[in-house]
Amino acid sequence: MTIFEKIVAGEIPCFRIAENEKFFAFLDIFPLRQGHVLVIPKTATDKFFDLPDQVLSEMLVFAKPIAKAIEKSFDCDRCGISVLGLEVPHAHLHLVPVNSSNDLNFTRSKPKASDESLKEAQLRILAAMNQA
Repeated sequence: MTIFEKIVAGEIPCFRIAENEKFFAFLDIFPLRQGHVLVIPKTATDKFFDLPDQVLSEMLVFAKPIAKAIEKSFDCDRCGISVLGLEVPHAHLHLVPVNSSNDLNFTRSKPKASDESLKEAQLRILAAMNQA
């Protein structure tokens, strides 16, 4: 089982943002910026573009209100999206509040966020989602 499968199964705690029968979204504990969310399919597939077309399109629709909430919740020009898939062998996308392309630079040091910072980000995003 990947770490993402363990998170979905409730074996590892997370700061959940959204969930439905097919997808799960939670905060990255090593964020590029506060409000960095990971969106994953619940069915484990290693590579993002190995997902069926229907799942890919549904995943973006699932991510859209989260991205809009991130834009409302943090000082950013937009919500950036990135697909790397190098750290965890489970298809996922990153939603990150960005003001420049450097905000999506995954080669930068990513220290672990405090639980307080993660809880604050979670509450901000959830409040913005509830306003939509």
